[in-house]
Amino acid sequence: MTLPTQSRRAPQTGEADVVVLCRLAPDDPRRADLRSQVVEAHLPLVHHLAHRYRHLGEPVEDLVQVATIGLINAVDRFDPERGVELASYATPVILGEIRQHFRDRSGAVRVPRRLSELGVSMGAARADLTQLLGRSPTVAELAERLGEDEETILDALEAGRARIAWPLPGADDGTPGGGLTDRFGGEDEALAGVDDRETLRPLLSRLPTREKQILALRFLRGMSQSEIADELGISQMHVSRLLSRTVAALSSSLVEAP
Repeated sequence: MTLPTQSRRAPQTGEADVVVLCRLAPDDPRRADLRSQVVEAHLPLVHHLAHRYRHLGEPVEDLVQVATIGLINAVDRFDPERGVELASYATPVILGEIRQHFRDRSGAVRVPRRLSELGVSMGAARADLTQLLGRSPTVAELAERLGEDEETILDALEAGRARIAWPLPGADDGTPGGGLTDRFGGEDEALAGVDDRETLRPLLSRLPTREKQILALRFLRGMSQSEIADELGISQMHVSRLLSRTVAALSSSLVEAP
């Protein structure tokens, strides 16, 4: 099966095109081209989700292919009458495909030992700092407490999230149409964060251009701090300071938001 690859310039395919696709008959001659355009337009989502699992020992290219299969399945199963956008519906379907890939290969997602051990230490450190500070600690505070750099802390957090974020028991029990995944596409992580996204949108729009670039490179493209430094032509220490300051400011604004 030949999977589409991410092009530099995705087609301008919006939700209206998705609705049109869903209404076309299976034998409509327009369906194949429009389906390909819809899939290609959502490939950035595929790459973003695949990069969440980049620390678990699988080549990112393989994960992107698996995630693309999930996207194609989501496109084919999507029903606009459910009242959510395709990206929101596709996110848990793609994640489910990636997790199934790891289950098929090893029976479980295996976090590297170093990150697993750090995760245990982080749990204790977080509890201590929460009691001391009266709030959840920031990544910078966890890093200082554990003697690690912030990037390592972020990697451990992401690896731990990947390990525990499995579908609910019974969601995929093999009963056609009977599981939560068949009905809703699994746990909808995209919808779960919609309130924070809407709160963050105006905050992000007010950030300086450099900070926006760093956030996009770190959290959308999954680049390390050293890679971001090379991309922007600044030092890794400068990237670390800007990233910490920006994330802390956004976190503080979210807490203060009504």
